[in-house]
Formats: sequence, structure tokens, C-alpha cells
Amino acid sequence: MSVERSFTVDRPLPVLVDYLKDFARAEDWDPGTMSCVRLDDGPVRVGSSWRNVSVFRGRETSLVYRLVRWDADHLTFVGENSSVTTTDDLSLRSTGTGGTEVVYRARLDFKGLIKLAEPFLRKDVERLADGVEAVMPGVLARA
Repeated sequence: MSVERSFTVDRPLPVLVDYLKDFARAEDWDPGTMSCVRLDDGPVRVGSSWRNVSVFRGRETSLVYRLVRWDADHLTFVGENSSVTTTDDLSLRSTGTGGTEVVYRARLDFKGLIKLAEPFLRKDVERLADGVEAVMPGVLARA
């Protein structure tokens, strides 16, 4: 199951990539995230990992996320636990006027029996994406 949201922020692309590469900042821009703590040391790099605790359908869930792609205009994080693999994909494009268009895509691949409930979870996943779209632009405008 996938969702996508896009918006424009009046901040330069490199500033936003620098801010977003640290997934611990999901606490700021993802209303569903309760905590997100880096699990390794040193500079953020491909392979860096975080433990993210969030609320989904009223229940607390924990995933370990890894940064799997870091380009000058693209970041991809993959999170996993026993019931789901999630991919948070952020594509950024300069608007040419000092701003940046951000495309946020989230993909959830449910595992086991929970896959059967996927059609019933779509509204909840859309609500999560709506929350990110409502909060992230304001957070990034201050990055």
C-alpha cells in the first residue's frame, strides 16, 4: 500500500536534504512518531539506523529504520518489524526561485495475516500521510 503527498517549501534544496537525512527529526514532522532515536554513532550515512516508536490505529509500534539512499535530491529510509516493512521516500526538486518541491511517498508492505486486513487499513494510512502533509511544510520552512 502506498501514499504520496507533495508540497513546496521556501527553503533551498541542500538545506532540506541536510535536515531530513537525520530520521530522528521525524519526531518533528511526523505526527504519528512518538520517539525516534539513532542507534549508531558518527555522521549520518547510508546504513545509519534509528528506532522509531509511533502510534498506528491507537497502538504503539516500534520499527528499526535504515537510511538506504542518500543523493543530493533524494532520501530513502526503510523500516521493519515483524508485521510490516515501510519505505519513506523523499524526492526533492529545486523550484528555481530558492524553494524546493518535496514529494513524500510512504509504502507499507504488511507481513503474515495482517496482509489480509490491508484493505481496511487504507484510511488509517491516508490519515497518517495527511498528518505529515499538514505538519512537514511548516517544520521544513524553519529548517
